[in-house]
Amino acid sequence: MGESGQRHKWEYWCFALRLFLLLCFAEQISTQIRYSIPEEVKEGYRVGNLAKDLGLDVSNLVNRRLRIVSASKDALFEVNQNNGILYTHTKIDREEICDGNSPCVLDLKIVVEHPLEIHYVGIDISDINDHAPIFQDKQQRLEIAESTFPGARFQLQNARDPDIGVNSVRSYKLSQNEHFDLEIRDRGGEKVSFLVLQKALDREHKTDHELLLTAIDGGNPPRSGTLNITVSVLDNNDNRPVFSQDVYTVNLQENVPVGTIVTKVNATDLDEGSNGEVMYSLGSNLNRKIYDIFDLDNVSGEIRVKGEIDFENTDIYRLDVLASDKGTPPMTVDCRVIVNILDVNDNTPEIEVTSLSNVVPEDSKPGTVISLINVLDKDSGVNGKVLCTLSQNTPFELKPSIKANMYSLVTKEHLDREKMPLYDVIVTAQDFGDPSLMAVKVLTVEVSDVNDNSPEFPQSQTWQYLFENNAPGASILSVHALDKDINENSIISYSIVRRDGAYNDMASFLNINSETGAIYALKSFDFEMIKAFQFQIMASDSGTPPLSGNVTVNLYILDQNDNVPVILYPVSANGSAEGVEEIPRNVNAGHLVTKVRAYDADIGYNGWLLFSMQEVSDHTLFGLDRYTGQIRTLRSFTETDEAQHKLVILVKDNGNVSLSATATVIIKVVEPKEAFAASDIKSTVKEEEENNVTFYLIITLGSVSVLFVISIIVLIVMQCSKSTDYSSKYLQDTNYDGTLCHSIQYRSGDKRYMLVGPRMSIGSAIVPGSNGNTLMVQDPRWRASEEPKAPSSDWRYSASLRAGMQSSVHMEESSVMQGAQGVLVQNWPTVSSAAENEGGEVSPPVGAGVDSNSWHFRYGPGGPAPQHLKPGEIPPEAFIIPGSPAIISIRQGQDSDDRKDEAKKKKKKKKEKKDKREKGKDDDE
Repeated sequence: MGESGQRHKWEYWCFALRLFLLLCFAEQISTQIRYSIPEEVKEGYRVGNLAKDLGLDVSNLVNRRLRIVSASKDALFEVNQNNGILYTHTKIDREEICDGNSPCVLDLKIVVEHPLEIHYVGIDISDINDHAPIFQDKQQRLEIAESTFPGARFQLQNARDPDIGVNSVRSYKLSQNEHFDLEIRDRGGEKVSFLVLQKALDREHKTDHELLLTAIDGGNPPRSGTLNITVSVLDNNDNRPVFSQDVYTVNLQENVPVGTIVTKVNATDLDEGSNGEVMYSLGSNLNRKIYDIFDLDNVSGEIRVKGEIDFENTDIYRLDVLASDKGTPPMTVDCRVIVNILDVNDNTPEIEVTSLSNVVPEDSKPGTVISLINVLDKDSGVNGKVLCTLSQNTPFELKPSIKANMYSLVTKEHLDREKMPLYDVIVTAQDFGDPSLMAVKVLTVEVSDVNDNSPEFPQSQTWQYLFENNAPGASILSVHALDKDINENSIISYSIVRRDGAYNDMASFLNINSETGAIYALKSFDFEMIKAFQFQIMASDSGTPPLSGNVTVNLYILDQNDNVPVILYPVSANGSAEGVEEIPRNVNAGHLVTKVRAYDADIGYNGWLLFSMQEVSDHTLFGLDRYTGQIRTLRSFTETDEAQHKLVILVKDNGNVSLSATATVIIKVVEPKEAFAASDIKSTVKEEEENNVTFYLIITLGSVSVLFVISIIVLIVMQCSKSTDYSSKYLQDTNYDGTLCHSIQYRSGDKRYMLVGPRMSIGSAIVPGSNGNTLMVQDPRWRASEEPKAPSSDWRYSASLRAGMQSSVHMEESSVMQGAQGVLVQNWPTVSSAAENEGGEVSPPVGAGVDSNSWHFRYGPGGPAPQHLKPGEIPPEAFIIPGSPAIISIRQGQDSDDRKDEAKKKKKKKKEKKDKREKGKDDDE
């Protein structure tokens, strides 16, 4: 028993310490005011002005939802949201509400929102004298022996008044008589009246005495109640019973089983026989509950438990026990038994939740009140002290109020609906009794969405490709964004960002479906006009305020074969592709008659041109190089050959659907003297013009030569300063597969490269293994870019082409750079400028002399058969053809021989001219 008491005391002090800490560190978010009203006021009685007393703005009370949220007794009062006045809602009876407790205080919780404030209002119900004292019985009869000595006391009924304080029973008054007087005693806080015999009775003189007892309360005006007392005078019974003590005080735990002995009263009578036998009984003026809860043995005087003992209903009982003998007349005495009920921890705490809202916005600040929690425990003392806690790992906490066992459930950190949209908060209330009792309640808190997430695209930048000549109004691509929010905050609308500048001009030709993100082109794009442009798409949600995200779209226009080859030479005066060429009859086989020049605005395969004879008068006399467009004689002229020949040249590209153009060349065969005369006339006209041009040309060539020598010196110095040996080591050409192409392999440092050249012109020859067309690569560490690149913008008109196509660009070879482990690095045509022997020639564009099947991709040191690209196929990303669409002619072995022959012929012509001049002088002389 000692250890249990010590533990009980320790738990009490622990609870007191916790409560003290909570009150010290808790944020006080509430205030308390107190009103006092009398009971029995009418409905609509004004209690007080809450708006004024709490300092609230009357104009905002409706918006702030001023209201009472108390769960109990809140129907007794109501608050007017228009003026903030607190009224009574119904008639209030203090005795009914408080059941005799004093003081009688009703606690109300007043809540206003935006911001949330909680106020506690205490209403003290004051008592009025609305009840008169009442005796349980209207008549009381006493039997007193005539031999009773003066001074004997006889207990009378007590009057009861439901009112309290001064309005309760304050005094008793006995009617006038000559034998009895009234005595008032205080027993256990209650006034008890006794009838005291002042003068001996005489039965022979008067048998019955009629008295009137009046109970008066302290009200103003006072109220009273009466009791009629009849005293019967009996014959002698010398001794009355006497109790061992006037007041018995007993402590009894609640919930004891029925039959438990509460106490035992004892009274003795000195008489003998039946006059000395004592009988016990309960007083007749007790509360009716007492007769249902306790039972008195009339012989032994034992008081036993008869009904349920509940501390929460009544914590103290007062019993009046009478002891009477069996004499004639019987003598009776009384005593008071006070039973104090001890509390047992038999009541589980009750959790009462007043939810302001089960939905809390995710942008709520820490400290936002969600619910009001009131914990009740009917037990008292330590058994009624309750500790309230929350489940772990929740963004909520309990804030204790200034009112005991009242808490506010508030947020302790920021919420994020996208991470946790719903919380089940477990509230636990545990008392400090022994054994401890616990209650659990689950509160569901839903986190509502706010617009705190912007729409997001999968990538901040995207690359898209579109073929030119797209249909206007058709969808060209689609974008899609995601928003982590829900409902209207996740509804996304798309728009094109309009900005100032060149890109805005192109964005103006685009439109977007605001709901689906599909982008439509309002015009047809032309690759030859624009190759790439950039614009931004903005995705905005429907929240308030709206949030947005952007994505940059890089749109590349892909080329299609939509341009017909254009004939540059021959062109007649009326603009048609016709020309007349005169050649001497004595030319040898292989003589260059003329060159058909053309270009195609497309790129890649679509811009690679091939030449063929569509119509020819004599197939044995003239030949056409399909790549360069050169027309040469296949044999010498005979006397039987016609003097005029018509050739129709077909020029077509290599697109999937080839486009073509034709040029007509009229070749007139003239006698050598006529040809020489015509050439002399032309030479005479041009001599003066060439003299001036020659001077400037010499200066230009000299400057270029000096710069070239300086560049060579700088490169040699740079090569010597490097530690790594990049000297080229030529390997034997082992990959020649007889496909009219040549490849050269060489090694630079630890890298291995292979060069693949195009097919040769008619009559050209190349020696395998020669280094005449070898490309020296100084830096093998170059790598291809990982990001998509726009098509090269160099496939436009070159400077030479704009200047009248007076210079020709010769493709010397097509090279393939190959890195270690068979990785294709780059493939491009190598071009260089050189002057042609024929004045005024215009070279064909890049690709005009290259067959689409002449490009071979080789991986590794010596793979199997090379990969051929078919006409119309798009090369891989590593296959890039930069540079100018200048015209290409293949300068190979036989061209050098032709130039030698032509040089000899010119020398011969000059000699003949000189002879003619001398002969003319001789004739003049």
